[in-house]
Amino acid sequence: MTPHERYLEVAAELGHLGVSTGQLFGKSSLMAGKKSFSCLFGTGLACRLGAGTAEHTTALAMIGTELFDPSGSGRAMKDWVVLPFAVEAQWTFYAEAALRYLGSQ
Repeated sequence: MTPHERYLEVAAELGHLGVSTGQLFGKSSLMAGKKSFSCLFGTGLACRLGAGTAEHTTALAMIGTELFDPSGSGRAMKDWVVLPFAVEAQWTFYAEAALRYLGSQ
C-alpha cells in the first residue's frame, strides 16, 4: 500500500463524519466543509492537532514525527504534526483527532 492509498482509506473511514478531500498547499487534503485539518505531505500525514493538546504531545513523542513545515524554510506550523508512513496504522486516529480539534475552534 502506498501513502496515497492509505490517505484515501482514511478519507473513506471518516466519510461518515462529513469529511471530503480537497487541496492544501497543493497537497491532497482532508476537509470539513471548506477547512483543511489534515493533508498528505510526502509519505506522511500532517494533522492539525493543536499545540499542547494530549494528541499533539503523544504524536510528537512517536519516532519519526515532526512539526509540519510545508515550505521547508524552518518555520514549522506549531499546531500541525507530520506522522510518517511507519505509523500509518495510527493515521485515522490522528486525523479524527484533528477533525475534533477543528470543531473546537
